[in-house]
Amino acid sequence: MGLYWIIFIGIALISWIVQARFKSKFKKYSEMPLTSGMSGAEVAQKMLHDNGIYDVQIFQANEGQLSDHYNPANRSVNLSAEVYHGRSVAAAAVAAHECGHAVQHATAYSWLQFRSAMVPIVSVASRMTTWVLMIGVVMMFFNNPWVLAVGVGALFLTTLFSFVTLPVEFDASARALAWLNSANITHTTEEHDGAKDALKWAAMTYVVAALSALVTLLYYAYILFGRRD
Repeated sequence: MGLYWIIFIGIALISWIVQARFKSKFKKYSEMPLTSGMSGAEVAQKMLHDNGIYDVQIFQANEGQLSDHYNPANRSVNLSAEVYHGRSVAAAAVAAHECGHAVQHATAYSWLQFRSAMVPIVSVASRMTTWVLMIGVVMMFFNNPWVLAVGVGALFLTTLFSFVTLPVEFDASARALAWLNSANITHTTEEHDGAKDALKWAAMTYVVAALSALVTLLYYAYILFGRRD
């Protein structure tokens, strides 16, 4: 158990460092003007059209900074204000990344389809996990493992979802960078490298989140299956 807490604290520290690094990188590249002068919204529209996609709408999201996302349910690219209006390398990179998800959707990318199919059940599992795990741990003192078993099952689904998300995010970034280069949106090597660096650190946040979910799953699985020790 002591090893678990060492690993847990280590991952929490790494997560904090990665998040801080990502925000620092985003700020840095938000201050690097895009030579083409295009806004994030314009970059998004051009990438969609270049990929033959005309049925996806582009909205300004109101959730705050770094709230950018693609919604497959209503086929919309939602960009935060600084990305939607921004004319920087960071804005172009994030806008292209979110459009990368739209391209995945349009081309029936298998990992995105799998992830989307998981959403309904994972949504239910994530809402119940915390309380079921808490009650399950208490019930273990009464030699009743079934509640905790349900919690571990729900936690397994949310952890699996975190790992399924990884190829989806990496692929969207790869599509974004390839298009930014081929469409000559990032004119210079400095701009291309900046976009690549920003998206790399964004992807790292998903990696750390997945590892954190895995460690938590292993912890509760140890409590469940080690109950007779």
